[in-house]
Amino acid sequence: ILLAGFTDVVKGENTADPMEVLQKFGPAVNNLLRERMEGIMDKVKRDGDEYVTGFLDCNDEAKKTDSGLVYYEMKAGDGASPVVEDEVEVHYHGTLTDGTVFDSSVDRGATIKFKLGQVIKGWQEGLAMMKEGGKATLVIPPELAYGDAGSGGAVPPGATLKFEVELFKVNP
Repeated sequence: ILLAGFTDVVKGENTADPMEVLQKFGPAVNNLLRERMEGIMDKVKRDGDEYVTGFLDCNDEAKKTDSGLVYYEMKAGDGASPVVEDEVEVHYHGTLTDGTVFDSSVDRGATIKFKLGQVIKGWQEGLAMMKEGGKATLVIPPELAYGDAGSGGAVPPGATLKFEVELFKVNP
């Protein structure tokens, strides 16, 4: 319908008032786009749930918390554990469940420092389970990440995220 309408306009064959057409068909087009977006997001969420199940099946030591975060310790640390008010210095590698890298301090070759309270809830919970010198994999459901909004073009709405995080320093 849209393509035919645009074609008519380009050919000069459409004499309808554009505002009238928008008022008549705009709500239907918006509903169609919303339904398609919801369908895509539902699939992304199902894929995330399947990823979590598979990750837990393959990693016996991985723990799923009450919030839904999956924590898998790769290397135990022996220093301080951060609280939400602390500044932390970390290296991380973030991927979608299909393996697509969306952000990585490792790839940039530089650690990053930030206040733990300024990042997604999955990081706040996961890093609080770590100690300085430790390394862990965090599998973060959308509710603890960017939710139904996603994050820019890199993280789609409803995405489950996987991070490998190495905690270097906790600064109270």
